[in-house]
Amino acid sequence: MAEAARAADYSVAWEAQPGPQTALISCPVFEVFFGGARGGGKTDGVLGDFLEHADAYGQHAIGLMLRRQRTELIETIERSKQIYGPLGWQYHEQDKMWRAPDGARLRFAYLERDADAEAYQGHSYTRLYVEEIGNFPSDRPILKLMATLRSGAGVPVGFRATGNPGGPGHQWVKARYIDPAPMGFRVFKDAVSGLERVYIPSRVGDNKFLGADYVQQLKASGSEELVKAWLEGDWSVIDGAFFDCWETSRHVVKPFSVPDDWARFRSGDWGSAKPFSFGWWAVVGDKFKTPDGIWLPRGCLVRYREWYGMQPGKPNTGLKLHADVVGKGIAEREAKDHRLVGGVLDPAAFAEDGGPPIAERINAELIKAKLVPFRPADNKRVPGRGAMGGWDQMRGRLVGDEDGLPMLVTFSTCVDSIRTIPALQHDPLKPEDLDSDMEDHAADEWRYACMSRPWIKKPAADERPKNVSGYRPAASSGGDSFKVI
Repeated sequence: MAEAARAADYSVAWEAQPGPQTALISCPVFEVFFGGARGGGKTDGVLGDFLEHADAYGQHAIGLMLRRQRTELIETIERSKQIYGPLGWQYHEQDKMWRAPDGARLRFAYLERDADAEAYQGHSYTRLYVEEIGNFPSDRPILKLMATLRSGAGVPVGFRATGNPGGPGHQWVKARYIDPAPMGFRVFKDAVSGLERVYIPSRVGDNKFLGADYVQQLKASGSEELVKAWLEGDWSVIDGAFFDCWETSRHVVKPFSVPDDWARFRSGDWGSAKPFSFGWWAVVGDKFKTPDGIWLPRGCLVRYREWYGMQPGKPNTGLKLHADVVGKGIAEREAKDHRLVGGVLDPAAFAEDGGPPIAERINAELIKAKLVPFRPADNKRVPGRGAMGGWDQMRGRLVGDEDGLPMLVTFSTCVDSIRTIPALQHDPLKPEDLDSDMEDHAADEWRYACMSRPWIKKPAADERPKNVSGYRPAASSGGDSFKVI
């Protein structure tokens, strides 16, 4: 009778839902990215995963669960109390740590700065969880923390991350987890470490506790693009993009033979630990129709080549090449080009800091090859005190002229510009600027190019004054601003 009464009082604190959650807690792969859409039960999934891990390894199970900001931990901790509390686990508020009756431990922490990861060197964990990993602009702190996964007791260690499309880390998360297997559930090995990882997609439809009401709330709380990303986990959709005027169908063209009479120049953004970006541009002469049917007006900038210094498969990680090597690389790429009319480079590269400036060393190689050297670019990002801003120039060219034709396009071969620029987000503290924690090197270099050839959109015919005697439209400043050398 007593046993029957106890059975009647028994309730399950937590149970994995069939589908992705069950796949997560039973997955033996070292590194797992779980989620990809809103409402897929991600937080419950990782809390349940540690519950299973603790049940299997007891006092030897030691977990660390991270978020980007302290405030983001609040809801996760509250949900953990609903799951772990009824099981007799004790929560220590000061340490933000759960301790199970058998000795298993799970600590909550946050990394507001990438450098905070250094504080964990020397720690040992058997499970590392990173919630909303896309909030981290770079993978560097994450990779540092992976070094803490070790166990003297022989416990199998593992890394588990959750996330949605968007955020400062969208590009590197997509490259690491989504691009190799967009549909998920395919295990692949890391090219450097040899460790296995897998993407387990989870959608709102996989969560039986969220119904039609939740879906309708999502649809009412964001743009069509954002809702698509939330519900479908579509990583090609970026809501809140800084360049929301970007349209691949308008701004990306198939390569074509650039006419000999078009002026050409180059722009560059220096980087070593971070990628450098160099672009070669042609200025449309007379109105021109591309082979794929896109009309380009006079003065339109056409990016026909780029050199992006990124380690293969590692977004936002530079090649660490010396400046003279980069200079030689530029010279090699220009060896058969028509003579350029100029080149603009990140002004920071001209700074003297205990030795020859970066720009001087690059220019030395260009001059040796009898090529036009770089001059400092105009680095204004946003308008101020009557000065135009580079982002406005770039956005204006993307929007196009009075006929709606683009004034800025790129060859489809410039893959890193196409990969990074549409995903850039607004700076949350300065909405008129973009988030410079993201992979913005190609965008900066495009900005330098646009500022070297400032352009103003002409008013449409029906917007021009009609009753002003002697009215003359303002001339476009889209002409060549370089001195021909």
